Amino acid sequence: MIIALFLVTLAIGLLAQWHVKRTYSRHLRTPTVGGYTGAEAAQAILQQAGITNVSIYEHEELLGDHYDPKHRRLVLSSANYHGTSAAALGVAAHECGHAIQHKQAYGPLELRMAAVGVTGIASQLVMWIPLLGMFTGVLSGKTSLLIMAVAWGVLMAFNLVTLPVEFDASRRAKLVLANLGFIQRGPEAAAVNQVLNAAAWTYVAAFISSLLYFLWHLLPLLGGERRRD
Repeated sequence: MIIALFLVTLAIGLLAQWHVKRTYSRHLRTPTVGGYTGAEAAQAILQQAGITNVSIYEHEELLGDHYDPKHRRLVLSSANYHGTSAAALGVAAHECGHAIQHKQAYGPLELRMAAVGVTGIASQLVMWIPLLGMFTGVLSGKTSLLIMAVAWGVLMAFNLVTLPVEFDASRRAKLVLANLGFIQRGPEAAAVNQVLNAAAWTYVAAFISSLLYFLWHLLPLLGGERRRD
């Protein structure tokens, strides 16, 4: 059963990644009338939001775009930094959405930032606890299940909080691109919607996977308690 669970969650993740890469690649070929690059659009969006302390950086990793709240950096892949496609502008505006959330102290983002440390510990636990149980026998079955349930619960909660953060950033991106005239109605707006909606499914997939692993480790503990009662 654990192998089946692993294969199901792996398939969910791979399908979500395939969908976003396919959609993104297709709309890298969707031009925008304005011809602005992702970096130019990001700079204009940040200025319009009154954000002057966030720097925009270029890096090589495809779809490794992100906003770094700790160092106040907006990092765009080369394809999006220099690109003028609807996909490039959509991704750049989405990351700006996170910078705007940070400035406004958006609740879910603040919560996610505060949970980064404990989430990192939980990630290490779900990786090492099964190996310790398999090769050392230090932990009893019940103790191992309890630790794994708690760790996966933390990861599940983190992924759950991530959903409104990402959906809100995409909502902001769509609005600001239209309001500033970077994206025109029709094919350009449709392309941005498709790229950002596809990206959102990767976060939904992560939440579903963590929920399944959480339940897998929690339910045997609850079942054991009921049997003893």
